[in-house]
Amino acid sequence: MKITTIGIDLAKEVFQVYGVDTHGRRLLCKQIKRKDMAKFFANLDPCLIGMEACGGAHDWARKLTGYGHTVKLMAPQFVKPYVKTNKNDRADAEAICEAVARPNLRFVPVKTVEQQGILSVHRARQGFVHARTAQGNQLRGLLSEFGIVIPNGISAVFRRMPEILEDAGNGLPDVMRQLLERLFLNLKEMDRQVEELEQQIRLWHRENEASRKLEAIPGIGPITASALVATIGQAREFKDGRQLAAWLGLVPRQNSSGGKSTLLGISKRGDSYLRTLLIHGARSVVRLTANQARPDNWLLGLIGRRHKNVAAVALANKNARIIWALLAKDRLFQSDYAPAAKAAGV
Repeated sequence: MKITTIGIDLAKEVFQVYGVDTHGRRLLCKQIKRKDMAKFFANLDPCLIGMEACGGAHDWARKLTGYGHTVKLMAPQFVKPYVKTNKNDRADAEAICEAVARPNLRFVPVKTVEQQGILSVHRARQGFVHARTAQGNQLRGLLSEFGIVIPNGISAVFRRMPEILEDAGNGLPDVMRQLLERLFLNLKEMDRQVEELEQQIRLWHRENEASRKLEAIPGIGPITASALVATIGQAREFKDGRQLAAWLGLVPRQNSSGGKSTLLGISKRGDSYLRTLLIHGARSVVRLTANQARPDNWLLGLIGRRHKNVAAVALANKNARIIWALLAKDRLFQSDYAPAAKAAGV
């Protein structure tokens, strides 16, 4: 008998492997150490391999694909329903093996080394931004204990801190002044790191044709465009633009039953980082559009009917569909584009 499908439960050192033949009969169930994984699969006939999309999954997917195997990655929540018994490595590997063979399951695109590299820069930048915000809030909180209030926003902290440190009559003790100077230096260092990482992202963006193409869409800049291209990869893996929008969590969550459709707020599934970038970019477009007077503008009409936050999410959803069309069909963005049926008056 030949093994046709394998499920791998990834781990740090010991991997659980479960394989079946074309009839679903178990032919393989064993643990393999990390150092023996490459040798084992290099000597195995090509087959379908399933793994959960977790830490190290994309690296293993690239390696096993190089040995002639077909590797598919799945979101862990899609594998969970196939676990038949209590959770353990063997049950997880069996569930992965069964799930990967389902024809209607959605899979995670395998990222290239270049995509993972620029996404790592994005994650590092995001971490510095969060740390910078926390440091700024800490400075504001400490100063409020001494009756010095700084307005919200990181820019206000940078603007006020030098004069606070130089003001000898504000009543701050020397030990507090030294602490504030130390924290402010750390804040400026994190801000410098954010700027340098943004420059690195912009450089990658200028050298990537697909990323430059997305920048033409209103509300999408180099940061958002580069993150989208690096995360989505091959847009053709999505059936249409709506599937991409659903993958980003920008479509309504449903609670429908008995033929009655009940639509709730957006599902917020998928990558929260991408969704945040798209919605923030859409908010900037909404803010500018609200001051225009074009009755034929779709967004302006939506702002007149609904709350601006609803309009921003709707625009982010629309932009996600445009992104799919540009990447999957290799097109350039046209602000005055109209579908053929609409242009013909159908």
